[in-house]
Amino acid sequence: MQATEGRVMYQGTGRRKNAIARVRLVPGDGTITINGKPGDLYLQFNAEYLSGAKAPLETLGLESEYDVLVTAHGGGLTGQADAIKLGVARALCQLDPENRKPLKVEGYLTRDPRAKERKKYGLRKARKAPQFSKR
Repeated sequence: MQATEGRVMYQGTGRRKNAIARVRLVPGDGTITINGKPGDLYLQFNAEYLSGAKAPLETLGLESEYDVLVTAHGGGLTGQADAIKLGVARALCQLDPENRKPLKVEGYLTRDPRAKERKKYGLRKARKAPQFSKR
């Protein structure tokens, strides 16, 4: 928790693939701002991404009590949306330790470990082999 200019602020960091999201929760009316743009515009009005970003707040019934300010970089939209979800959940745990149990049950505090598999020599991608030629 940090107090900035008299305002209380809770922070959380989320990561997914190569995406990193620094999330700040500030008391407000429930707007999401990502990299200075409205959340729905940044996430291209994708309902799945938007609902995922708001899911931890909705689990606790706080969706209209806090503004979500996000600085996201790296990866693509899917990774950033999942990173935001994790960052919001971690910030909510900082807000009140009692929030941890319901968020943990829903799986919002678990970082998704899946990442891109490395390319192997002799192959085109991680597993794609060059076309076989008999002659």
